[in-house]
Order: sequence, then C-alpha cells, then structure tokens
Amino acid sequence: MLEIIKSFTEWLWGWPLLALVMGGGLIINIKTGFIQLKYFPYIMRQTFGKMFSKNAEGSGTVSAFQAMTTALASSIGAANIVVAPTIIFAAGPGAIFWMWMAAIIGQGTKFAEVALSIKYREKNEDGDFVGGCSYMLKNGLKGGLGKAMGALAAFFFMIEILPSITLQTLSAANPVKNVFAATNLNENTIKTIAIIVIFIIVSIVVFGGVKQIGRVTEKLVPIMAALYILFGLIIIIMHIGDVPRVLGYIFKGAFNPKAVAGGVGGAALSKVISMGVARGVYSNEAGMGSAGYGHAAATTDHPARQGLWGVFEVFADTIIVCTISALTVLLSGVWQPGLSQAESDQLAPVAVERAFNTIFGQAGSIIISISLFLFVLSTIIVIVFYCEKQAEYLFGTKVGKIMRVVASLMILLGIFVSFEKAGVFLDFTLGLVVIPNMIGLIAMSGEIKDIKKEFFNGENYYKLDQKNKK
Repeated sequence: MLEIIKSFTEWLWGWPLLALVMGGGLIINIKTGFIQLKYFPYIMRQTFGKMFSKNAEGSGTVSAFQAMTTALASSIGAANIVVAPTIIFAAGPGAIFWMWMAAIIGQGTKFAEVALSIKYREKNEDGDFVGGCSYMLKNGLKGGLGKAMGALAAFFFMIEILPSITLQTLSAANPVKNVFAATNLNENTIKTIAIIVIFIIVSIVVFGGVKQIGRVTEKLVPIMAALYILFGLIIIIMHIGDVPRVLGYIFKGAFNPKAVAGGVGGAALSKVISMGVARGVYSNEAGMGSAGYGHAAATTDHPARQGLWGVFEVFADTIIVCTISALTVLLSGVWQPGLSQAESDQLAPVAVERAFNTIFGQAGSIIISISLFLFVLSTIIVIVFYCEKQAEYLFGTKVGKIMRVVASLMILLGIFVSFEKAGVFLDFTLGLVVIPNMIGLIAMSGEIKDIKKEFFNGENYYKLDQKNKK
C-alpha cells in the first residue's frame, strides 16, 4: 500500500502539481502585472525597510512583521540547507536557475495567498483574527463547494502536520547529537534530552497564543537567518573570483545540462526543470496555502500591503537563503562536474556542511548544526500553531486548543519512534492541500487583480506612500 501511495505521490508532485502551481501562478502574475518585478524597490522599502516599525495602521492581532516572521519560520527550515544541494547533485547546477524562476512566479502567488487571507479573515471566539486557505475557500467561493473544499484542505493539512511535527523534531535533534558527540553521553540520551528541551521551548511559546508566537518569531527568525547568511557570505567572498564560472554552470546548465555534466553524465532538461521548480515550491511554500494562516493575524490597513510581505517572504527564503546554500556548495568545490551517481548520493545530504568545513574547519559542522536546530525549531513552533488552526476551523476554538496539546505531544513521540517512510504520506496529504488552494486562487484571480488595482492605482495607499517619501 505504501508503494502504491509512493508511486502516486511521485506522479502527483511531478508535472500535474507543477503545472497547477506554476500555471496558476502565471495566471495570477499576469492578472497583477508581475508586481514583484514592477514595484520591487517599493516592496523592499515597505517590508525590509520597515521591519521594526511599530506604526502600523489598521486592525489585527499582531504586527505585520510578526505575521511575516511567523509564516517565514514555517518556510525557512532544514529544506533551505538541504534542497539546493540536493537538486544540484541530482540534476546539475542548472536546476538552480529554475528554482529562481519558480521563486519569481511564487512571489506573485504568495502575494495573492496573503492578500486573500486578510480579505476573508474572521475573528474567533477569543477575539483573535484567523484566516488562511480554508477561510479563503469558504468565504471566497460561494455555496457548498467552497465550504467543502475549505474543510478538506483543513483536514488534510492537519493530518499532514501531526507526523510532520515528529519528523521535524527528529531533524532538530540530530544536529544536537553532532554538537555533543565528544561527550560521554550516548546518542540516544542526547537525542532524548534534546527532544525534551524542544518540547519545553515549543510549549512555552505556543501556549502563549498567537501574540507570543509573533514575539518569539520576530526575534528568532532574523537571528537564525542572519547567522547562516553571514557565514555563507564569508565562503562566497573567499571564492569571489570563481563566481563567474559558477554562474556559468547555472545558466548554461539550465538549458544545456549535458554540457555541464550534472549528475551522471548530464541530466535531461525535463528533469532539471522539474526538480528546480518542485524544490523551489517546496522550499518557499508558495501555492501550498500555509502562509495565510500566519499572515491573517497581521495589523494592516489593506490586504495588498500585507501581500507585499508575502513577496518579501519568498525573496528571503529562496532567492537569498537557498541561493547561498547553492553557491557555497558550487564555489567550495564540493560539487564537481562528472561525479558518479554513488558520489552524488553520498555528498548531497552533507554538501553544505562540507562546504562550510572547507573554510571554517570542524567549526563549520557546529555552525550548520546550530543553524539546522534553529531553523527546525522555528518551523515546529509555527506548524503546531497551524495544526491548532486547522482543528479550530473544523471544530471550533475548544477543539483547536485540545489539538494544540496533541500537536505538542507529537514532539515527545520522537523519543520512541523513527519515521523513515512517513515522508511519503506527508507529501501525499500536502499535495491534496495544494490542489484546492490553487483552484481557489485561480478562481479568485479577478479579486486579486482588484485588490492590486485598488492599492496601486488608488489615491490612499501606494500613491500616498510615494508622496510621503518625497
């Protein structure tokens, strides 16, 4: 049965979902006029330039920045360190180009997801703003179809998150074992201690509610990202003379992979494109519908203004963090043209760590271990919150709070089990969430166009910001 699910999931996450996510994303981008490109300087001023501004107008439960870091904490995770090297070793450097293309399209998709999460958000029984994919489907698609799709999306997302919490916990515990490997403690003892510490930290944060989560992620996300980016940039600067050669690998390999000999003798162009796009989507989560649950609580005066943070989110996740992972591996020489399949399989999981070791020695392993731990810890905090919100949508706030406890206990399950094969089931259920989310976004693309038009063409938002700037 697992093999059947695995085969179907591999097919589903191939061209069918890529066509839906990228094709739907292209429709949204055309409707909004590729705002991420046209208004890029303005978007950076309104997001990166106002990261710590407290003067937000409008209604909401947390600040716009806290909402963005909550969503970003979910998407910036272990995948950002692992994904780029994986596709390089599997399909060659050209896959990075297609990862960038997926990110550009994904910025428009994420803008739409976030903007609609604000437009269709509600207040729950505790007075907090709640929203996301399910609320968008229920309130945006009229009639029973929208309610049914919203319920299915919430159910599949909740089912996907529960074992994912355990998997993420195991991913966070492994780096701790590496850091304390020199002690007299055995691996199982270190793993158990690490998991208990993770449980305590996560419980303290998530049981404080969405405001507490926002306060923690607004501090944790910039610190963990800055740590990884700083050391990654040092490696890039140390090899600055090789940057043109590496960029040549990426751009040449994107259209003629055999010329660069990625993987074993050069991957097929279709594989280069599909892997680059699929892993780009997996990394930044554009099209998955997850971001809206974090952004829905934001204090903002217009749906499009919070949507700008969605654009920034994809930019930070894929264009910055994933690119740094890719460049460190290529510049350090960990990846070389003509590697055998066995060599590629062996190097891919530890490629970034090997790249960091070339400059920082054994300290590189410690840097990667700390980065992995922080990345995954932030993800666990947010997906526990997401799991609660799915249960709240389906059954109300009381059941949502019970699910918060259940989701937190999934952390402790990591002490007793391993989930080597669970990833197949997780990918399957997540694919079932993507389908209704993208169908909803495409169906509401006209509304997205109107939101964009009201913000950028009206007198009260973009034009007023430009006047105030002058």
